[in-house]
Formats: sequence, C-alpha cells, structure tokens
Amino acid sequence: MARWQPETTQRLVIAAVDLFTEQGYDATTVAQIAERAGVTKSTFFRHFSDKRELLVAGQETLSRLLAEGIAEAPAGAGPLEAVAAGLERASATMGPANRELGPRLRAAIAASTELQERDALKSVGLAAAMTAALLARGVPDPTAELAAELGVLAFKRGYAQWSEGDRDDGRGLAHHVLAALRELRTATAALG
Repeated sequence: MARWQPETTQRLVIAAVDLFTEQGYDATTVAQIAERAGVTKSTFFRHFSDKRELLVAGQETLSRLLAEGIAEAPAGAGPLEAVAAGLERASATMGPANRELGPRLRAAIAASTELQERDALKSVGLAAAMTAALLARGVPDPTAELAAELGVLAFKRGYAQWSEGDRDDGRGLAHHVLAALRELRTATAALG
C-alpha cells in the first residue's frame, strides 16, 4: 500500500462513505476503510483521529470560506446578503466529486445515529463561523445567529438539490444554495 499518494484524505472519505453505505457505520472498521482507500491504518490515523471524524472532513475549510465570504461582502450588505456572499464563496470550491458523494453521504448519515449527531455538530460549527463573521461586521447578536442558521439550512438544502438533481442542468452548487436562501427568506416573511 502506498503511504503518500495525492488526495489521500478524499480517498479515505470516499472509501468510508461507500463502506458505511454498504455495510453500515457500526460494522465498518478503520482497517477496512484504510484498505479500501489503499493506505495503511497508520496513514488513516495521520488524517483522522477516528472514523467519526471522516464526516467533518473539510469543515474547517468550509467554515473559513463561509466566514471570508461574509467578511468580504460589500460594506452596505445586509446580514442575509453577507451570508449569500459566504455561501457563494464556499460553493465555488465544490466540484463533481462533492456532487457524486452527496447522496451516498446522506444515506450513510440517515442510517446511523452516531453520524447524525456528528452531522448536527458540523452544522453547529458552520453556524458559529458565520455568526462570528456577521458579529464582526456589526450585525446584532440575535440577527447574526438567525442569519447564520438560515445560511446553514440554505447550504444543506441547496447541496441536496444539487447533488441529487439533473447532472446536465449546467448549474453549479452556488445557484442551488442561493435559490434555497431566497426560498427561506420568503418563508421567514410568511412567519410574521
């Protein structure tokens, strides 16, 4: 098994999601994930502390991109416009591999309580990153938290539509995420 091949993290995530889908999260071992990815167990542990951590691979990068996009939004942008800028920035980094992985990842999460809990923690982390970026722009606390939560929900809804939708529509993730944010904005107006 090769120790230092490119894209090791991505191969480990894909191998894990495939195994979680095929045989369940609980029945999948780190050794099986490493073998499927073509690496050693020690290489696995250089990338992840345990198999649960595979689900949050890339969360730090995604949080950073969301926060940077919010920070770089025009000075006069409102909270949801700033969130849209963050979502657009983060979405630009998602490509075909992310799109292909989406349905399998959702299936693996749906089948495991432990992965559902980890996914919820990932959402909390993304919302916290967006909230902090909005607060840094001077957005009041309750407004920043609400806008960030809507951003997380828009990202999840848009990602689901993009990854399960028509592959030939020519629209990237940003289109779907921003459409989901517009839908949520309209829905919040109806709450009044």
